[in-house]
Amino acid sequence: MPKPLVYKGRASISNAAGRYEKQGSVAEDDGWGSLDADLPPLRTETIIDSSKSVVSYNDSPDLPFDRSINPYRGCEHGCIYCFARPSHAYLGMSPGLDFESRILIKPDAARVLREELGKRNYRCAPLALGTNTDPYQPLERQHKIMRQLLEVLAETRHPLSIVTKSALVERDIDLLSEMAGQGLVSVFLSVTTLDKGLASTLEPRAAAPQRRLEALAKLREAGIPAGVMVAPVIPALNDHELESIVKAAHAAGAMGAEYILLRLPMEVAGLFEEWLHGHYPLKAGHVLNLIRECRGGKTYDPAFPQRMTGTGSYADLLAQRFRLISKRLQLDGGLPALRTDLFRKPDESGQMSFDFFV
Repeated sequence: MPKPLVYKGRASISNAAGRYEKQGSVAEDDGWGSLDADLPPLRTETIIDSSKSVVSYNDSPDLPFDRSINPYRGCEHGCIYCFARPSHAYLGMSPGLDFESRILIKPDAARVLREELGKRNYRCAPLALGTNTDPYQPLERQHKIMRQLLEVLAETRHPLSIVTKSALVERDIDLLSEMAGQGLVSVFLSVTTLDKGLASTLEPRAAAPQRRLEALAKLREAGIPAGVMVAPVIPALNDHELESIVKAAHAAGAMGAEYILLRLPMEVAGLFEEWLHGHYPLKAGHVLNLIRECRGGKTYDPAFPQRMTGTGSYADLLAQRFRLISKRLQLDGGLPALRTDLFRKPDESGQMSFDFFV
């Protein structure tokens, strides 16, 4: 058994090569007990992503949007359950520790977005940010790519939705409140658990649960439509918190609530199982059995639309519980629809038009 790579502030305990790699590596003791030594801090490496487009399109029937932007590839939040981890294999990197420590950044994202929105054949529809990796992950404090994207979207009056588990969203309340007044924005705070101990190992570099609720409250105070995304719901680990999370979000002013059952595509299944046996060895078997019960006997079923909520009696019970608590707190109506009729092409000069400030 290879020794787990336990780094403080990191969720993964391995860094196996991605599924496309022909070669891998295994650590071997050189006789000096080097494998037993404490690991040095694992620093985050940033890599420039010079993609020629930033808007990604999809035709998934179970998603409420057909286009999205992800200013970062990989995510320093390090959530062990993140369904986006396998995407790092396309880059020749590991979905394990590489995903949370080797982050691709798109410094030209705002410029590229401006060009795409200005194309003659572009047709406006709500853009989703935070669909794959968090646009407000820690690196955003330094690089401000999300802020620059919001400035372009605000200038062009383009509708957008945001999903994040970071309190850094508070930084952009000035832009978001301006857009909210025009019916152009909605925000979901993703809350997995209210247990700080569980959160610290499950999603080690994300904001603490209470900070997310505080951010939700500040967004609502500023008049920004905001709700809670209870995701992921993990059988026998955090599913008992379903009602309490929704209630806490309601107390913070949430206007709507959604949930997603744990998804374990490709390499995520092995990474999550490693984490589970490392942190909750006595529960691991029970958790995995319930996951398979919700996924037709497998760890994951990618079919539409059950990939989001699962199937079977256990998944049906979760859905019923969520419907009941959402209805009782009047959070089942969703957030207001976003307007698309205000969109205007960006100014080719790159300058904001004066009526933006009116």
